[in-house]
Amino acid sequence: GGGGAGVGITEPRAMVPPTTGRPTTGKFERPPRIAQVLSTPAKAKGENSEEGEYAEVFGWVRSSRAQKSVAFVDISDGSCSAGLQVVASASNAPDAHALVAGGECTTGCSVRVRGRLVESRAKGQRRELQCEEIEVLGACPADEYPLQKKKHSLEFLRSIAHLRPRTRTIQSAARVRSTLTQQTHAFFAKNGFSYVNTPVITRSDCEGAGEAFRVTTMVPEGSGVGGEEELERAKDAVAAQGLVVKEAKARAKERGESPNEFAKEEISRLLELKRECEALEQASAGQEGNEDDFFGGPAFLTVSGQLEAETYACALRDVYTFGPTFRAENSNTNRHLAEFWMLEPELAFAGLDDVIACAEAYIKHCLVSVLEERAEDLDFLHSSSSASTAEGSEPRTEMLRRFSTCVWHRITYTEAVDLLVEAQRDGKCDFEFEVKWGSDLQTEHERWLCEVAFGGSPLFVTDYPKDIKAFYMRLNEDGKTVSAVDLLVPGVGELVGGSAREERIEILERNMEGHGVADQLWWYRDLRKYGTVKHAGFGLGFERLVQLCTGLENIRDVTPFPRYPGHCEF
Repeated sequence: GGGGAGVGITEPRAMVPPTTGRPTTGKFERPPRIAQVLSTPAKAKGENSEEGEYAEVFGWVRSSRAQKSVAFVDISDGSCSAGLQVVASASNAPDAHALVAGGECTTGCSVRVRGRLVESRAKGQRRELQCEEIEVLGACPADEYPLQKKKHSLEFLRSIAHLRPRTRTIQSAARVRSTLTQQTHAFFAKNGFSYVNTPVITRSDCEGAGEAFRVTTMVPEGSGVGGEEELERAKDAVAAQGLVVKEAKARAKERGESPNEFAKEEISRLLELKRECEALEQASAGQEGNEDDFFGGPAFLTVSGQLEAETYACALRDVYTFGPTFRAENSNTNRHLAEFWMLEPELAFAGLDDVIACAEAYIKHCLVSVLEERAEDLDFLHSSSSASTAEGSEPRTEMLRRFSTCVWHRITYTEAVDLLVEAQRDGKCDFEFEVKWGSDLQTEHERWLCEVAFGGSPLFVTDYPKDIKAFYMRLNEDGKTVSAVDLLVPGVGELVGGSAREERIEILERNMEGHGVADQLWWYRDLRKYGTVKHAGFGLGFERLVQLCTGLENIRDVTPFPRYPGHCEF
């Protein structure tokens, strides 16, 4: 019997001829870097050390000079602080020698060099490359190149931020920063944290300082309702009131009082004027309200990813966010940037003790890693700084090693104030800003506590007055202080700020109402409404950690392209 109806028989598919494309290897390998070349042990005597091993390296010329019979080229590829000395003999490599002698292999050129690696007789280097061939890949006009073989000031280098990575100082800082970044992820991965990417654009002002950058697509034309003149008057009024606020905050600091609390009325008036100005801008642009803007309302560059990180901590338990944050603070100090990176871990089922333990363990992990991986960079940065010649100066590697092994301490804010008041009363110190309970500690107070009172070791200060801290910090049983902590580090001041978060909904609601954020942060309240849990976290300014490790005094030198008032190039 034949096959019945309904039985499907698939005809064999015709073979598709192969394409004419070439197969890929799936292998990735880069030419050896100078750091690898220099770290490879040189051949011992008696092992044909004169002949050496063959190598090809790529890099940029730091300096070059030619004598009658030999030429020397120092090249770097950024993989380590030291460069590789290339020796071109006029007898063995006449073309390479002629290239250098003829001024074609100048500082800044990119080159490919081939030759034999041999043990170096020169002081301060283990190996050198006996050149057979030099190829200039990219010429560099010597009469125009800004980076010549001399020491340039860090201030000058900021004006050429696109070229300053070619200097030894900025290269060393970049490598230290890279290691700290990699070790940050390694530490939290090892401890079971999940990495969460929080938004850069947000409607929330986590710190409540009112210093956020506005994000908008509404460009006023000055031709709508209210007129151009009225809009300009409103802008002038905002600018004038901004100066009033600035002066009030300055007076507060002189008195040792909280700037935001002291200037409360002035700030309130400034916000009112800003709202009036925004309304005029919207009207002049033919808009009826914020709902017509791109995000349907006011939006800002984030000042912190903490609040969003808390939402994931209340689901994944332990998380961290690590990314750029922004402050529109008109500050030109060597400790502040308008754009900077923040590390913000959040721990569920945790309290202040867990935050302190996590912060200390993380920082010590980073210090040990930098000492192991970047000792050469740390030594160079110290030797090239003014600190190296200062009497009694502690080498950076010794300081970091001491911080990584010594006992850290903790005291309460009240105990800190008592120590400061007693020291001033006994004539042990003379502070510019007054010390009194209820006012924020100034940098001079913080540094005296960790550098003098506690002998140069890091110090945790806990339990600050509630009126000088943020709304989300957990209220202590005394009703006057909150479960907050700052980590003070010698030479830096405040490095970490954290707290237990207020998990009790009734207290949080009261705080949010008092700070005027209840409507804006309705979703944050929901975390306490649905399965609330004790949780805590901290924020660490990453650039300050890089400063601590490198010893660079200006924060603008530890970030690739610093953003601060009046500067947004590159």
